[in-house]
Amino acid sequence: MGSDVRVPTLGESVSEATIGEWLKKPGEAVALDEPVASLETDKVAIEVPAPVAGVMGEYRAEIGDTVAVGAVIATIEEGAAQAGPEDTRPRDEADVIPPAAPAPAPAAGAEGGEDAPTLSPAVRRAVLEHGIDPSTVKGSGKDGRLTKEDVLSAAQARKASPAPEGEAIPAPAPSPAPAPAASGSAERREERVRMTRLRQTIARRLKAAQEEAALLTTFNDCDMSAVIAAREAYKETFAKKHGIRLGFMSFFAKAACLALKDVPSVNARIDGDTIVYHDYVDLSVAVSAPNGLVVPVVRNVDAMSFAAIEQAIADYGKKAKDGALTMADMQGGTFTISNGGVFGSLMSTPIINPPQSAVLGLHRIEDRPVAVNGAVVIRPMMYLALSYDHRIIDGREAVTALKIIKEAIEDPMRLLIDL
Repeated sequence: MGSDVRVPTLGESVSEATIGEWLKKPGEAVALDEPVASLETDKVAIEVPAPVAGVMGEYRAEIGDTVAVGAVIATIEEGAAQAGPEDTRPRDEADVIPPAAPAPAPAAGAEGGEDAPTLSPAVRRAVLEHGIDPSTVKGSGKDGRLTKEDVLSAAQARKASPAPEGEAIPAPAPSPAPAPAASGSAERREERVRMTRLRQTIARRLKAAQEEAALLTTFNDCDMSAVIAAREAYKETFAKKHGIRLGFMSFFAKAACLALKDVPSVNARIDGDTIVYHDYVDLSVAVSAPNGLVVPVVRNVDAMSFAAIEQAIADYGKKAKDGALTMADMQGGTFTISNGGVFGSLMSTPIINPPQSAVLGLHRIEDRPVAVNGAVVIRPMMYLALSYDHRIIDGREAVTALKIIKEAIEDPMRLLIDL
């Protein structure tokens, strides 16, 4: 007798999701509450736990299908797992290799087989493209799963290390061409991959923000010397006492709180024909996740210590990497900080996260010549960008808020005396 695997409750106002990945193959043993599938909602990926222990039965939905809350997506049968189950997982478009120029099979264990790891479409593509044996790579994702970054790191390490004498390094899979290419010319290919529900939502919300809000960006730069010196002086003591590294984000979070307190409109939102002001700061922190950029919310950041802020951001970063963020983690937020500097960005115009009215963009730190007291000196400088909705925030207010942030970073003592 089998038990149905149903789509769980997804969160407030969320009624459907998309099948993103099957984590168990038919015939595999399943423990109680063990994840068997991953669903993609508009904001996060949610794992579906097994309602009973047993053997994975048949799929009732395929990867890419939209399913409603409560819908049956699979069954779990009683009994022990069978040896060597046939891989009957549904494939999405990204898994289909055109027959015109088939790619050579990846190394043993890449896909299929009793002990083969379950790979997401993005990881499978990376495995095929770089000729990596996934069984030889240690996964850094949740439950030790491989991520695309793991495969790319393995490929980079293999390039850096010559193969032992007599051992051939498997060549990357050749890209199939839509038509026979002329002799001597490079082969070309196209690949169509269905947008994830998260990516569709990101695209829709960002476009809506551009169309609805009167977006404007003001820039400034700040000298990071004082913050860098403070980190260098106290990083070891800070880490020993609090068990977390002292980073730049806590300084900018605290500086933003000063600015939002003095310029309340930057921390407000429009609701119909009214303006809603907040006497607290729920800070959305943009972090990179496998499926795109997500913005979990650190609640009441204005009342938190530096250590608490750093710990909260670190926890969210790990949850995002593991795909473990929940709907509750993502809801709310009155102001956003996005740090493009970690990717090397020099300057950008970030887009607000509706219904918020402003976002602070941070960028990379680089040594630049600046004039100080009539002399040219080299200082570690960072460009700051504040994008805002001009319907609610005037230019004077935006510039004032950004100036407060700049001054607090250049003189961190202001953070202590609330100046």
